[in-house]
Amino acid sequence: MISRGIAAFFGGFALLNLLGNWFAPGFDANIWWIDFSPLPNAFATSALLLGAAALLIHAIRPARGRALQLTIIAPIAFLALIALADAVRFYKLLHHHAFTTTVPFPFSALVCGMLAFIAWRVLWPSARVLTRRDRFVAAWAFAGCLIAFPLAQMFFFGNTDYRRKADVIVVFGARAHADGSPSDVLAERVRTACQLYGDGEAPLLYFSGGPGDGAIDEPQVMRHVALNLGIPDSAIRLDHDGVNTGATVCNATGFLRKSHLTRVLAVSHSYHLPRIK
Repeated sequence: MISRGIAAFFGGFALLNLLGNWFAPGFDANIWWIDFSPLPNAFATSALLLGAAALLIHAIRPARGRALQLTIIAPIAFLALIALADAVRFYKLLHHHAFTTTVPFPFSALVCGMLAFIAWRVLWPSARVLTRRDRFVAAWAFAGCLIAFPLAQMFFFGNTDYRRKADVIVVFGARAHADGSPSDVLAERVRTACQLYGDGEAPLLYFSGGPGDGAIDEPQVMRHVALNLGIPDSAIRLDHDGVNTGATVCNATGFLRKSHLTRVLAVSHSYHLPRIK
């Protein structure tokens, strides 16, 4: 029943994202749990669709009969192999110092293990009559995934540092106090961005935020902090309409296109980085 709860989560998550992307291109967030690059998008979509269907079939009613079980297990096992390849790529990049992390274990390896567990239960399902307690366990497994999935993204991806040469450093806003001073969160983000600038990682700082608690908004407070840290005003760009993450991304994207820039370093805290991605 645990495998069925997990299968319901991954199958439902994959299918909802695929449907969302059909109606609103760019909606697909399956990149959060599996990465098919450099394979073509059409191939990735087909594999995810078949995998989601197989996972949901197992979640709703486990297959009986070896032929049907093998038919269902094939797309699930393929997704597990893709996740394993993602994990191998993680260690290759880590070995070549393409990034640093305080958690030297990829989320992809966890996904691979969970898919392998589901595939194993597809081949050897329980033969006993299900009880109310069994269904309760499946529901708790599903609910556990709903909670654990975003927390795992924060823990794994959020604690990984991808600093490298870029065209601009985009800093996401946080609370600015009424007296014009930054909150600790905002100050930490600006200091990190200024350190990156000082290390020569990018020639521009893009400060984005919304209104502050007083007359001075978040981008202006960020600018004042940066100037006090020795950053020249000519290297600073302000976005006063970054009222939330989506607005900052949209506005920064427009600035990038207008300025013919392509590479970005995004600066924020670990709990926020998965949302930015």
